Amino acid sequence: MTRRLSLRSRLALAFAGLGALVVTALSLAIAYGAHDVARRLMDQTLTAEIEDYIARHGRNPASLPPAAVGLEGFVAPRGEKDPRQPENVRDLPVGRHEIVSGDTPYRVAIEERNGWRYVILFDETRQKRREARFLAWLAGGAGAVTLIVLMGAWWLAGRALAPVSRLAEAIATADPERPPVLTPADVPDDELKQLATAFAHFSTRINQFIARERAFTADVSHELRTPLAVIQGAAELLAGDATLAAKQRERAARVQHAARRMAELIDALLLLAREETASGQCEAAALARETAERLHTQCGERGISVGLDLAAPLTLPLAAPLFIILFGNLLRNACAHARSRVEVELTAGHLIVADDGPGMSEEALATACQRHWRGPDSQGMGLGLALVTRICELSGFTLRLANRPEGGFMARVEFSSPDDDVRV
Repeated sequence: MTRRLSLRSRLALAFAGLGALVVTALSLAIAYGAHDVARRLMDQTLTAEIEDYIARHGRNPASLPPAAVGLEGFVAPRGEKDPRQPENVRDLPVGRHEIVSGDTPYRVAIEERNGWRYVILFDETRQKRREARFLAWLAGGAGAVTLIVLMGAWWLAGRALAPVSRLAEAIATADPERPPVLTPADVPDDELKQLATAFAHFSTRINQFIARERAFTADVSHELRTPLAVIQGAAELLAGDATLAAKQRERAARVQHAARRMAELIDALLLLAREETASGQCEAAALARETAERLHTQCGERGISVGLDLAAPLTLPLAAPLFIILFGNLLRNACAHARSRVEVELTAGHLIVADDGPGMSEEALATACQRHWRGPDSQGMGLGLALVTRICELSGFTLRLANRPEGGFMARVEFSSPDDDVRV
């Protein structure tokens, strides 16, 4: 893909292009004017010479035609061919003409008076050389002026865009914990005050939004975790109470499991909101095995077996709650759509969760990671794959969804560069 030029470069080239166009037009006009003036002066000289000779010849028919360096005249009775004249001059009509005889350019003046034909040739060799030198100097001057215009345009574009560059630098180098407060006073140029004002308003709104978001996450962390801890504790006590019936202890265990999952989800969402995915590490293989064991009941009810191929120990640069959400969502989706078996492969380079279900259509594969997307048989809210995608984006992982050639669906998370060691 071709890299686009910077705004400064485009402005400088635009000004330089305009300058070059103007300089070229002026140079062409000067060159044409100089050539026209030289030709007019030459014609005036030829006219003066031929009129003077016609007058002398009228007084004295024996007078010789002009003969000087670069100037040669001929006279002959009208209708006769003068063998001394260049062959391409003999049949020219009365007037002024440009000819080339041999390698020599000539300007020709022809008049016919009183039965005589008068011809004067002016050698233009030196004049052509002078014109060529003049054109060369003119072209060099035009090029130099264009270069000066380009340098000046580059400098002026830099001066004009300096306030914009300062605004961009202030935003790019700002501390995320303390967003910049931009004021129009930072930009003295009147043309940019509107831009600076818009940035100032936007910066203020961003600061307010960040403050509200931090307050919200802090409130959620305090207000939700406390009742969840109470629910988990009470459910754990009920599940372990031997005086309760087995069905009641089973229900208490489900409450305990749901509360634990909600706590994990809250932790993951808070980490995502704070973009703290890279601040922790986890033992991925152990967490994957633990998560699979917790989901064993859900998979077992449908008669689905889960095969685990885990490289242990395996440490990933990802907070544990986020890995549990990532792996748990992929495994739940696979169990929900599998016919009989789900296979999991975890290596240092990738995580693969594959099922032997019906797979997905091409249209579904293109939109499955969007928020609130739900399959035709889904009972959820459509946030699972969206959360997985978000975790992968913030962690630098790559999520790939595809149908398996032998049938079924496969979700692959690449932790680093894709590798070929895939056994699923």
